[in-house]
Order: sequence, then C-alpha cells, then structure tokens
Amino acid sequence: MAAPSGRRNGGGGGASLWAALLLAAWALRPAEAVSEPTTVAFDVQPGGAVHSFSQNVGPGDKYTCVFTYASQGGTNERWQMSLGTSEDQQHFTCTIWRPHGKSYLYFTQFRAEVWGAEIEYGMAYSKAAFERESDVPLKNEEFEVTRTAVSHRPGAFKAELSKLVIVAKASHSEL
Repeated sequence: MAAPSGRRNGGGGGASLWAALLLAAWALRPAEAVSEPTTVAFDVQPGGAVHSFSQNVGPGDKYTCVFTYASQGGTNERWQMSLGTSEDQQHFTCTIWRPHGKSYLYFTQFRAEVWGAEIEYGMAYSKAAFERESDVPLKNEEFEVTRTAVSHRPGAFKAELSKLVIVAKASHSEL
C-alpha cells in the first residue's frame, strides 16, 4: 500500500489548516468578489460499467473536474457536482456528492480528477451530511490523494461513497 500523501484532512498538517481557511474564506466572501459556484446535477448509474461526468470552470474553462466510477445495486441516484473559483482564479474547488446523504449504491471504483490544477486538499466520505447528520470520512487506507486525483485503493476501499471534496491550485504551467 502506498504511504499517505499528506494531502487529506487530518494529521494536523499545514495543508489541512490552509484548506480549511481557504474554504472558510471562500464561504464568507463578498458576493461580487468571487464567481458564484456552478452546481450541476447528474445521475450515478449502477450496473457495473465505468461512467464519467465532468464539468469545467474558470475563465476559458481553465479547470476541469472529472468523476469516474463504477457501481452496483439499486437504481440511478441523483448526485451533484459543484465547482467554484477564487477571486484571483488561481484556486478552484470541486465537490461531488449525493445531496440526500448516504448512497445506497455499492461502488467498485471511483476517481475524482482535476485538470489544469494540482490538489492541495482532497477528502472522500462514505456518508454526506444530511439534515442533522454529519459527513463521515472514509478511512485513510480506503483512498489516496495524489497531485491530480482522489481515488479508491483497490482491496482496501469498502465500496461506500457519498461525497468527494477537492481544493486545487493552478498548475505551474497554468500560472
């Protein structure tokens, strides 16, 4: 198994604090200072086949977030992808989640990938906050965070996924 990359929540690292501050600043920003986040609904389809959904954000669609997965059981679930950029257009967020909390699908794989940026914070959750319940993160050994993706770890991922969060900074080639 690969060693943790230090790009996820927890562990008390500076990256986690920075990501929390960035998210707080982004949430408290004046409405005119940052473009409104774009939220798009899509269906997560069971059946075992690999599916992808992607969206672009930023000037000239500078950043892309791609969610690729395979799942089993049940019927389609309505999920959402939200993307937003910082005032200076150098950071963007991508959140992929099931708005009704816990997914009832059995995920055999997942990968959330960013293009045009490098991940500074990434987290995966088995359960998304809904009503009075809180987000429940996956165990660290179930997923990995690299410079450009948050993905399952084969053999360790327990097949439960309801939310992914990524905060990314423009790649050096994009600056």
